[in-house]
Amino acid sequence: VILDANFPMILYKKIFGIKATLSDLKDYDPKMYKGLKNMLETEDDVEDIFCKNFTVEYEAYGEICHDDLKEGGADIPVTNENRQEYVELYLDYFFNKSVHKQFKAFDDGFKLVCGGHTLKLFLPEELEQLVCGSKILDFHALEGAAHYDDGFDKDSETIKHFWEIVHSFSEEQKRKLLKFATGSDRVPIKGLKALRFVITKNGDDDDTRLPTAHTCFNHLLLPQYKSKKILHARLLVAINNAE
Repeated sequence: VILDANFPMILYKKIFGIKATLSDLKDYDPKMYKGLKNMLETEDDVEDIFCKNFTVEYEAYGEICHDDLKEGGADIPVTNENRQEYVELYLDYFFNKSVHKQFKAFDDGFKLVCGGHTLKLFLPEELEQLVCGSKILDFHALEGAAHYDDGFDKDSETIKHFWEIVHSFSEEQKRKLLKFATGSDRVPIKGLKALRFVITKNGDDDDTRLPTAHTCFNHLLLPQYKSKKILHARLLVAINNAE
């Protein structure tokens, strides 16, 4: 079951017990990532520029709260000499200590469903693909793997028009087409080339007929429209108004 669960990569790393690094902050909080990176790389006086101490500030129920990153942290300024320690303690607080209770509950639940020795075979990136599917929408691969039925083949004029239209779609439209035809807008872990996708001829052109689908079997039922323009219009109506 592919899930639309867009967790940051650090969550999958934490499942494997991999220590967080500064780069893990980049996708989650770009502003904080940039600030800490600048702190580590600057040749100027860190204490004078950043005016930081070994505490972290956050808002809770409308109030500004502070936690020490180390004992007596409020009285320890961040300097050029201890800035690396500050960044490491900040990352540990942000990714571990501040969310320990919540992550433990998530981790226990995840491993209740997906635990066992098999989990150790994966890298974090592979686990994300297993849960969410591939992020690559390669519709040329889908075209190459497609099958045709009831009078259509890859050289049929309607089929040629169909793929020309689909390749011109935006990513959002392509995902809508996937959902319309298969019931899910997610891509299998091996990519769209692994999806058994069948386009079936469903009669001749009719002013009132729209494309339909058997989502259980990944079958798209396409009338043989008279022109590419009509096919384009009917296809957009179908994918934009389907639930």
